[in-house]
Amino acid sequence: MKRGKIIGIGALAAVLVAGGVYWYMESSAAEKTAQAVETVAVQRMDIKSTVEATGTIRPVDSVEVSSKITARINSVLVKENDTVTAGQVVATLDGKDYEAKRDQAQYRVTNTRAKYNRMSYLESIGAKSKSDLEDAEYNYDTAQSTLEEANSDANETIITAPISGVVVGEPKTAGTMAVQGSDNPTVIMRIADLSKKQIKAKVDETDIGNIRIGQEATFTVDAFTDKKFTARVSKISQTDVTNSWDTSSSSSSTSSSTSVIYYYVTLDVDDPENLLLPAMTARVVINTADRNDALVVPLSTLKTDAAGSYVLVLQEDGTQETRYVETGIYSDEYVEILSGLSEGERVVSTYTAKIVPMSMQAGGPPPF
Repeated sequence: MKRGKIIGIGALAAVLVAGGVYWYMESSAAEKTAQAVETVAVQRMDIKSTVEATGTIRPVDSVEVSSKITARINSVLVKENDTVTAGQVVATLDGKDYEAKRDQAQYRVTNTRAKYNRMSYLESIGAKSKSDLEDAEYNYDTAQSTLEEANSDANETIITAPISGVVVGEPKTAGTMAVQGSDNPTVIMRIADLSKKQIKAKVDETDIGNIRIGQEATFTVDAFTDKKFTARVSKISQTDVTNSWDTSSSSSSTSSSTSVIYYYVTLDVDDPENLLLPAMTARVVINTADRNDALVVPLSTLKTDAAGSYVLVLQEDGTQETRYVETGIYSDEYVEILSGLSEGERVVSTYTAKIVPMSMQAGGPPPF
């Protein structure tokens, strides 16, 4: 009886030891699995490098129609959204004062011309000096200049469209005083040629070196979210948007040395359906480079140090080789590899950092 009990206890101990060994081996295997790396194959594909920017839609040609004289607006002959042609009369000004000045100037010309003719005769017979004749000539010339100016001012009461296009915004109304001036003249109306549009986009300094005249672009606007429009780069500004390089500029003093520098890039827009309106916000993607059948790896696999760019290549024996590579263009997800890798090689993408204990995988603690 005692012998049987001893045998039973021994058997139980053997089972427990075997179970512990099994659990330990399974736990170690689980930990090794958890530490395995993930890799991706070096492959070939078409890759595109782009630059993203935001800009504003604007017409290529637009003008602010103002007056060259100060006068009250007599009539406005067009309204918002009207189509006009260059030279068309769009408004008139009250010209009574200018017509009166013209009449006075005409009278003065007639008077001074008569005096000049008389003085010329008297000087020819010795009754008047040459100096008297020169004074009469000066008065006549001055009167003619005054008449020319008066005629010009009187003609400015007729306002014509300088370009063909569409009246954008509400024009001023009759009775409004139109003030001349080079600094802040009264804008009677705005006319824009909406058949040709551009985008004025801001590109930051890290990307501006990749922009070239003629590059193709696509863009979207909030009004037509399901539609992509096309455009082409037509102009690259040589100075930043705040003119921060110019220490004499007042705007440069407000620029922070740590702020991002932007440059204006102008793009000509394709809008055959005439859907786009001035001042719409455009989200632009400029295609700066294309590569067909390029050798690529995911951007996330590329690392850099003082020696350059490198990837970790998985070897057949499971070891990892640090391989320095020469890179080409970049897309949002991939980078072109010019040298250092071959198609089909596997590069390390991620590690499984967390080691999962056996107690979590097996659903409980070890059996001893």
